[in-house]
Amino acid sequence: MNDIHIGKAPPAWIVLPFYATGAMFFLVLTILLFLSAEDLTRHYFSPHLLAVVHTAALGWGTMIIFGAAYELLPVLCERDLYSKRLAILSYILLTAGIAHLIPAFWWFKAGGIMITGGSLVFMATFCYALNVLFTAQSTNNHLIHQRFLISSALWLLVTVTLGLCLAVNLRYPFMSRNHLDVMKLHAHAGLAGWFLQLITGVSVKLVPMFLISKSRKTKWVRAAWILQNAGLILFLFDNHLNNNAGRDMLYAFVCGLGIIAWLYFLNDVFKNRLRKRIDLPMKHTLVSFIFLIAALMTIPVAHHSISAKWTLMYGLLLLLGWITSIILGQTFKTLPFIVWNEHYKKLTGRSLVPLPSDLYNLRILKYQFHIYLFALASLVAGMVVNNSLIIRLASILWILLAGLYVANIVKIMFHRPHMNHADTA
Repeated sequence: MNDIHIGKAPPAWIVLPFYATGAMFFLVLTILLFLSAEDLTRHYFSPHLLAVVHTAALGWGTMIIFGAAYELLPVLCERDLYSKRLAILSYILLTAGIAHLIPAFWWFKAGGIMITGGSLVFMATFCYALNVLFTAQSTNNHLIHQRFLISSALWLLVTVTLGLCLAVNLRYPFMSRNHLDVMKLHAHAGLAGWFLQLITGVSVKLVPMFLISKSRKTKWVRAAWILQNAGLILFLFDNHLNNNAGRDMLYAFVCGLGIIAWLYFLNDVFKNRLRKRIDLPMKHTLVSFIFLIAALMTIPVAHHSISAKWTLMYGLLLLLGWITSIILGQTFKTLPFIVWNEHYKKLTGRSLVPLPSDLYNLRILKYQFHIYLFALASLVAGMVVNNSLIIRLASILWILLAGLYVANIVKIMFHRPHMNHADTA
């Protein structure tokens, strides 16, 4: 991490609440998953599954990503975060919004609570987008990963705007389009716009850094940005204007080419790495791409099948496979460094200080990795055979997994500085 501009990082007290709250929402997610075992054998449009999906996408994924982004934006843009106040405000608004939305979806109370939750999430997103835009635009080096950060923030705004419109429409119908059709646009703006482009942009900067590697195939990253955005824009406009699902697979193919271009770049980085040993956090990240590819392979099946099971499987592999695996791994790359930086940055060279990797429990992380793989495989198997008992047993493993994750988060956050003074004689 020699090229991380740690002097530009925001104070830890701004970032840590996102990680702590995200970890708690992950635990809530796994409990809701256990309670929704029967729903996972039915249609995806159900109150319980809406609560599960929004807990995963907002409480778990977006909460952690906001925190990580505020820490990494100064690194990726090589300048101070535009506004600490906006970062704090986005945390308060996002947490309050999710706290309204989860019970509103679970008991399906369309109206004031759901609309208030959606409005709070929209305001949180607006604060985040302003921070990203002004932080990135004020630098003279408009690099490709910064384009991904900007476009992902804009896509998140599109996503939450559509979501808020859907929440209002449930109570005060005003849309001429079918609710499920708009929900499809909302979901893909979030998955292919917000999550995919944010993860792509951050990975093309940090993966070479963590693996100590370089790749000259940067044109593939530029192609990835163009193709991912082109496929998603064409999909949204065609479905909005024409409601023509016949071309959906074409747009998925264009976006898929953008994913392939990105993965091709990362593969070249991996092959040219100087750091041959892959630690557990990076293994989590590398495994996530298997789940991304598996999710993409379910698209043709979900598109042509009359069963809702494959659409559920597609969402599961993306949210609990690809995105969750990345977060479970990269948390232990970013969070220990944030806490280490707070305690030891000024002591480096004057005292013998621990490494960032010493701040978490490696044994717990090993258990987390193996339980995660088994829990996901069990959940997928239960959904394939439509067996709620297998799904419920798999959900127990997910609760155990979340408990281990939370325990390691607590260990890092409550770390107490200890050091041995170097011999200066």
